[in-house]
Order: sequence, then C-alpha cells, then structure tokens
Amino acid sequence: MRSAEATRRRILDAAERLFARHGVEATSLRQITAAARVNLAAVNYHFGAKDALIREVLARRVGPVNQERLARLRACEARTGDQPPSVEEIVRAFVEPVLALRADPDAGQAFTLLMGRSFFEPNLQVRRVIIGQMREVARRFTAALRRALPHLPETELWWRMHFSAGVLAHTLAGNVHLETLSGGRCDTSDLPAVLERLVAFVTAGLKAPLPGPKQRSGKRKC
Repeated sequence: MRSAEATRRRILDAAERLFARHGVEATSLRQITAAARVNLAAVNYHFGAKDALIREVLARRVGPVNQERLARLRACEARTGDQPPSVEEIVRAFVEPVLALRADPDAGQAFTLLMGRSFFEPNLQVRRVIIGQMREVARRFTAALRRALPHLPETELWWRMHFSAGVLAHTLAGNVHLETLSGGRCDTSDLPAVLERLVAFVTAGLKAPLPGPKQRSGKRKC
C-alpha cells in the first residue's frame, strides 16, 4: 500500500510541475510518466485518464486553500459581529492562503504558478474543476463584499471582482516577467511584501469611486 501511494504521489507531483511549466494542454501523459519514472499502466491504474489526473492535481491543493479562505472569512465575520468586515480584511482572507502556499515545500512555486495559469488555460476540464472548486468561495466572498460595499451596483461589483481575480492570477503566473522587466528591482520572493502590495492594490480597486456618466456604458448588460 505504501508503494502504491508513493507511486500515486510521484505521478501527481510530476504532473503538477509539468502543468505549471508547460500548461495542461501542452503536457502529454508520456512526459508525465517519464518525469514520474512510471509506465502508462500506472497512470491508468491510479487515475484512469488524463482528465481525472488534472482534476486531482488541482483539487489536492485548491481544496485546502479554499477551506482556509472560508475559515478566515468566518473568523473576520465573527470578530465584526453585525458589521461587515472591511474590504481589506475580505481581500486578505482571499489572497493570503494562496500566497502562503508558495512557502510550502511540498507545493512551492510549481502549484502557485499552475493556479495562475489555470485562469488562462484553454483546457475545458481545468475550467470545470476551477469553477467547481470556487463555487462556494465565490458565493461567500461575493456576499461579504456586497455587505462591505453596499453602494456598488451588482454589475460593477462583478467587474471589480473579475479584475481582482486577474490581478491575483497575474501575480501568481507573471513573476519572471516582473523580475526581468524591472531589472531585478522587484523581488517576488519576498512574500510578505508581495502580500501587502497585492492587498493594498486590490482593496483600492474594489473601493474606487464609480466611473462617471461619460465612462459608463448606457447598456444594462455587462
């Protein structure tokens, strides 16, 4: 049993690294089996197909991160009682568990990079897994932001959450670009500093004044 579990974990770890480096679509089962030092039969035995492997690679990390997000949000709401938590507290509860994962020796940069890439990944299975994993988190955090920002129209709130998710995804996936473009002045390995900058930026975006009449479209749809 220990040997079977070790093999299963090697496959998951290899798939995670390769998905993060090349993307899900560009990674073949042959590459995964070579990196994990197993044959295709082992992948079929433990996962059945590539779609199931994708689902497990994402779920084993995203699930615990989302549980931590929800736990932090509940703690914020318990502290504030009848009043909603501040926008900053809500944002911090959402982003900090993801950035904390980068310090995890078992996950590290590979999975946080994969999480960033998953927002842009064309693979339908990745989208389904992410939507399924995020459904309850999206519901709870949307409700919290509605309470914290009651003056925002529903459509505007959805736009701002969409932009905020993009900022987080780009932060997770675009570290190399930032370090290169800044000539090394921006240190993306300083996670506490990254967290504070990210929380401040997203909070400011969510709380920004509504655009004026000339900037807003007259259409009612998004």
